[in-house]
Amino acid sequence: MEAPNNHVAPAPFDSAQGRLCRLSRGQLAPAPQARRLRDSRLEGGATNRNMRRILIATSNPGKLRDFAGAAAVHGIEIAGIPNFSSLPLVVEDGQTFEENARKKAEEYSRYVSGEIVVADDSGLEVDALNGAPGVHSARYAADEPYLADANTDDEANNARVLRKLENLPVEKRTGRFVCVLAAARDGKTLQTFRGVAEGIILNSARGTNGFGYDPLFYFPQIQKTFAELSAQEKSKYSHRGAAFRQFLDWCEKRISENAI
Repeated sequence: MEAPNNHVAPAPFDSAQGRLCRLSRGQLAPAPQARRLRDSRLEGGATNRNMRRILIATSNPGKLRDFAGAAAVHGIEIAGIPNFSSLPLVVEDGQTFEENARKKAEEYSRYVSGEIVVADDSGLEVDALNGAPGVHSARYAADEPYLADANTDDEANNARVLRKLENLPVEKRTGRFVCVLAAARDGKTLQTFRGVAEGIILNSARGTNGFGYDPLFYFPQIQKTFAELSAQEKSKYSHRGAAFRQFLDWCEKRISENAI
């Protein structure tokens, strides 16, 4: 697993950025353009509600909350893919976060023709563990995480990390959350986006929000763990929020070029 060491923590959202809205095919536009298009589309029967939604390929409520927190300041509604639980499971067998994100986005986008579908793969990289748990973050408590076909409990995953780091001083407990997000339509990846948040792994959990390794991940910039933040607060600093901001910027550029 790639484990970059020189990333700067993502900057907070700029609330002055243009809001985005969803067009009839799942396309996004900055607010002024979206308002003009909305007026013309509404004459043809489209609804304002349908113009403000992005489909996310996940059943993980924690991820949906994270994306919703990141999207809220842009006026975008986050929704799961309809009947997602009934779709065949995509096996995340890639060697990198990007491979898994692309695979999920491409496969699930085939079920919602014409829509832009966003999928991500993310995890924790700990320097003292040579980048582990990495792509196996959700299955780290298994005896052989790379062979496990189901996620393991968050508490069990956290406990294994703590055991591996036992007695290490704080300066050797550095790590990062990494998120790679992929946007796809009709089975083809349109673009990928990578976000990173650098931090320190505590020796005990703090906070009750979030999910996964959030209670152990201390973010020095705000002197809190991710589990001590609300969804909207977390989106300002998290790896997933950073990747999602890049996605929103990409959407604005593509709209201005009439590329989507």
